[in-house]
Amino acid sequence: MDWYLAVLKKYAVFHGRARRQEYWMFVLFNFIFSIVAGFVDGLLGSVALGVIYSLAIFIPSLAVSVRRLHDTGRSGWWLLIGLIPLLGMIILLIFAAQEGDEASNEYGDNPKTSYV
Repeated sequence: MDWYLAVLKKYAVFHGRARRQEYWMFVLFNFIFSIVAGFVDGLLGSVALGVIYSLAIFIPSLAVSVRRLHDTGRSGWWLLIGLIPLLGMIILLIFAAQEGDEASNEYGDNPKTSYV
């Protein structure tokens, strides 16, 4: 949960790097909260909660994705490859699963060194 909150604290921070654990824990908790919101919406017969949650989490999702790409030495513009149906999402999944650069890169220092 701390990783999820850490991403929310960096609401619109598009510079720097995000390690794999930060990214995937955010994805996991985002998935769980989306399911809960969908369940509550189903009980209430509305879509308001899901839409509000999706809008609120959109910018932090973009920011952590850009920082994750930065950790692998790629520009945040690589997110646009996700617009290619299926293939783009597979490529982004591979990028997100890769180990980040061990040393500093043009986007900042290795984020693992600050957590260890």
